[in-house]
Amino acid sequence: MTEYCEGDLMFSEAELQLAYKVGNVPFSMFPFPHFYINDVFPQGFYSQLQRNIPDPEVMVPIEQARPVKGYKERFVLGFEDEQLATLPDAKRAFWTGFRDWLSSGRFSSLVLGKFDPLIRERFKGQNVRFSEELLLVQDITNYKLGPHTDSPRKVITMLFYLPPDESQRHLGTSIYLPNDPGFTCPGLSHHRREAFSRLHTNPFLPNSMFAFFKTDNSFHGVEPVADPDTRRWLLLYDIYLRPVEQERPPAGTPFAPKLNLF
Repeated sequence: MTEYCEGDLMFSEAELQLAYKVGNVPFSMFPFPHFYINDVFPQGFYSQLQRNIPDPEVMVPIEQARPVKGYKERFVLGFEDEQLATLPDAKRAFWTGFRDWLSSGRFSSLVLGKFDPLIRERFKGQNVRFSEELLLVQDITNYKLGPHTDSPRKVITMLFYLPPDESQRHLGTSIYLPNDPGFTCPGLSHHRREAFSRLHTNPFLPNSMFAFFKTDNSFHGVEPVADPDTRRWLLLYDIYLRPVEQERPPAGTPFAPKLNLF
């Protein structure tokens, strides 16, 4: 087993395996573009990751961290320095290193390249730039998420499933199809399950990932978590449209945003 020690080489093998897996997995196109991957990281790294799962007490309700309401069973830890500073030294070092390579630009470039034909089709020559968000999540018993397509600003979602074993395999993200074949949603609403058929639930297995491209029919959600005393750990990696306001230079400087062209 590879030993993952502190330092710049800590994540190199994990980064390479993730890049290989994501770069080569084919898309499933129905009912929207998505894929599922097993063995995302080397097993030794995943074991290291499991040893560094935070104490649940450092997680904060998502309503305190993000402008959302109605998710009292979801707790999160952001990857900003101030949030990671709440962790013990060893865990802070692990997750800081993880953040630094996952957000270095190499992975986002790979992901945007893989999704490039879909991005070009969605934005049809518009000038767009992107931002990424990384969030560690713990869901507890009674968590649920009705069918929805995600925020209109969302472009790509990657869900790294982080359970310790296979006992939670039934708790993965589900894919839904509207009973009304013509129904779509730009993304600001969650919908009644009764109006949808559940096509598939991705297995919530150790060291796996579910990823998808946001469309007006990318309906997904989580069936109610009924298991007692459940802690459902996952890592969210999202790519969003970057608001133009974020491109503004300091006050007094002429505004001329530089945008990626697709």
